[in-house]
Amino acid sequence: MPDFPPLLIASGLSKRFGGQTLFEGLDLQLRRGELLALLGESGSGKSTLLNGLAALEPLDEGRVLLDGQDLLALDEGGQAALRRERLGFVFQAFHVLPHLTVRDNVGLPLLLQGRPDAARVDEMLAAVGLSDRARHLPRELSGGQLQRVAIARALVHRPSLVLADEPTGNLDPRHADQVMQLLRQQLQQQGAACLLVTHSAHAASLADRRLRLEGGQLVDA
Repeated sequence: MPDFPPLLIASGLSKRFGGQTLFEGLDLQLRRGELLALLGESGSGKSTLLNGLAALEPLDEGRVLLDGQDLLALDEGGQAALRRERLGFVFQAFHVLPHLTVRDNVGLPLLLQGRPDAARVDEMLAAVGLSDRARHLPRELSGGQLQRVAIARALVHRPSLVLADEPTGNLDPRHADQVMQLLRQQLQQQGAACLLVTHSAHAASLADRRLRLEGGQLVDA
């Protein structure tokens, strides 16, 4: 893996709910080209941490630098613009738009940036094995196919940072391996980084590094 400098530097991250501390004082770095797996029990705060890193959910304390830019110091408009341009998301619930075709769902990040690119959309559909489903609506797809749509959409605009919440959770082993290979290929080609939240020991084994969120702290896994 190329020895790129840190792309993401997060420091002192804390989140509390009422009198309960979910996590406190977390520090995390991600290098370009790196795939980091984050493990932990359900309810340990993995998804909250993921959302906090993207300023989708407020944190009580901390700083998040993406390529030197302090994401949490931006106003809502600045945060939205940075997410649109430089982040890619894979959510557990897919969040595909039901009235758009598979092709249009995958191409949406490029459209929102004002730079539609049909060839790039076709490339990503082929990469996740969905070229023959391009004109289908989400309701015509299985859960595993919808997961692959979400992954193609997250990567289509070549983001600097990919935040993936259980991206292989709805996939059979063959497609899970395909997705992990695709993630790694895209990271290496683009000099991007990926934080992967997973319960899958197999998916975690394919990462460059593994951490566990346990008792509100990050430990080596």
